[in-house]
Amino acid sequence: MLNFMLKGMAIGFAIAAPVGPIGVLCIRRSLAGGRQIGLATGLGAATADAAYGCVAAFGLTVVSGFLVGQRGWLAFLGGLFLCYLGIRTFISRPAEQAAGVRGDGLLSAYFSTLLLTLTNPTTILSFVAVFAGFGLAGTPGYLAGSLLVAGVFLGSALWWLLLSSGVALFRSRVSSTWMQTANRLSGSVLFAFGLYALATLFFR
Repeated sequence: MLNFMLKGMAIGFAIAAPVGPIGVLCIRRSLAGGRQIGLATGLGAATADAAYGCVAAFGLTVVSGFLVGQRGWLAFLGGLFLCYLGIRTFISRPAEQAAGVRGDGLLSAYFSTLLLTLTNPTTILSFVAVFAGFGLAGTPGYLAGSLLVAGVFLGSALWWLLLSSGVALFRSRVSSTWMQTANRLSGSVLFAFGLYALATLFFR
């Protein structure tokens, strides 16, 4: 049974690692708010990954079919949200001093990323493909499936822990001028991801 957990961790880590809009967001928040904010951002994505992993592991075809059927609307909402985050990041000014990490700040970072990741239902297609590649298309039993999903969450969370911690190490060496540049660069990248998501809806 431990084998299923390890395979799940490999899947979660592999799907989380490519740097996309969530990676950019995690890097920027880790620089601006520290490791805790960056990790909360990543854990939101890890939770969404586990949810989609659950759909793939247990073969919930009704849920999968609904999400894929509504992917146009979900991609539209996700694209708009990315554009909003991009603009807000671009115009934000770096803080003169680090603010204390409050609970509502951590929750906001967590839920905003959870929402952003869940509005990308094509992620489930990645999980289905990877599960099939690992020979897990027909997962035997609920225990094995639960271990797989737990592994997906842990593998994804491990990546976000490494990323947020690594970026936060450089935080003390970053000047306000550099942070302003980072805000504009990451804001532009997030906005570009949002425009791309919206463009794919109208130019398919």
